[in-house]
Amino acid sequence: MFTAYDYTTVMDWQRTLLFKDGTLTEVLEPGRHRYDKDRCTLVCVDMRPRLLQLSGQELLTRDGLSLRVSFAVDWVVIDPVAFTTGAVYTDTVLYGAVQEVARDLVAASTLDELIADRTLLSGGAERVAALVERLGIRVDGMRAKDLMLPGELRKAALETVLARERGRAELERARAEAAALRSLANTAKLLDDNPVLLRLRTLQVAAAPGTQVVLDPRERS
Repeated sequence: MFTAYDYTTVMDWQRTLLFKDGTLTEVLEPGRHRYDKDRCTLVCVDMRPRLLQLSGQELLTRDGLSLRVSFAVDWVVIDPVAFTTGAVYTDTVLYGAVQEVARDLVAASTLDELIADRTLLSGGAERVAALVERLGIRVDGMRAKDLMLPGELRKAALETVLARERGRAELERARAEAAALRSLANTAKLLDDNPVLLRLRTLQVAAAPGTQVVLDPRERS
C-alpha cells in the first residue's frame, strides 16, 4: 500500500500537534517534519505572548454605583496540548474568568477609592490564572486601562470639581482683598501719625503732569 507523505515546517514560535487517526501522537518542535497526510491531522499553536482586552465592562462598586472599566490581560500558552484539548474556545473561557475577577475587584472598593487609586484593580492576575490553569496558559498580568463614570455621575463629578475650583478662586480673591485692606489701613495709620508724610506724598502726586490738587481751606496754617 502506497503511503502519501508530506512535509511541514514548524516555526520557532510554534508547536504543532500531530494527530494520527484521531489520536495525539506527537508534539512537533521547531523544524521540518514528515508526516502521513492521509492519516494525520496537524494543529498549529502559536506560543507567542498575547493580549486580551475587555472593553467597557459595566460593574457595580461596593457602594452600589455603576462604573465602566476596561481591562487588559497579558497571557501566553505554555502547554499546547492542554490549550488545544482543554476547551472548545480557550479565549472565551479566559474572557469569562477575567470578567468574574474584574467584577469582584470592583465590588471590593467604593467609587471614590477606585478613582483615587486605580491599582486596586490590578491584583487579579493570580486569581484569573487559577481559574484557567487546566487550559495550559499562563497569565502574566491584569490591569485596568480606563475608568468611565455614567453620564449623571460624570456630570456630578464635574460640578464638584468646578465648585471646588470656584471656591479656591473666591478664597484667593478674598485673601487679596484682605491684604489690600490691611495695607490701606496701615498706610492710613502711618499718615495719620505723621502729617508731614502726608504733605510729602501730596507734593509727589502734584508733581505728576496733568494732576490737579484741591486744597482744603480748613487745613491752611
